Amino acid sequence: MSNITVSLRIEAPVEAVFRTVAHVEEFSRAVPHILRVEFLSEAKEGVGARFRETRRIMGSEASTELEVTEYVENERVRIVSEAGGALWDTVFTVAADGRGTALRMTMDAEPRTTSAEMMLPFIIGTVRKAVEQDMEAVKAFCERAA
Repeated sequence: MSNITVSLRIEAPVEAVFRTVAHVEEFSRAVPHILRVEFLSEAKEGVGARFRETRRIMGSEASTELEVTEYVENERVRIVSEAGGALWDTVFTVAADGRGTALRMTMDAEPRTTSAEMMLPFIIGTVRKAVEQDMEAVKAFCERAA
């Protein structure tokens, strides 16, 4: 299993930061390389919300189906997907930090196929860089709105 953890402090209220990471429509406005989101469930937020997210990755479009499996308002949200032969389990947590918010994202990747097990060590650095860019985009988006 591979793990990526990224933490940063955002000069914005917990509620605004949580809404940005936990509600895919808001997240897609914050992260510029998300091209579109298509809901696959009636629920658009909270546990059971399923959606297909299309991003620009290294000049190409790539789509992934994701599902919210845990949602504690203004505290944490868990989003899971299966892609590239691996289970990707991502948890965003928010907590008050003075007048701002501490945002932490932890992503675990568990290979489900032999090819994913072999490839994961080679792509995890690229995934980490993309996650860091997402987090910086969320920070900029929330601080602009604050």
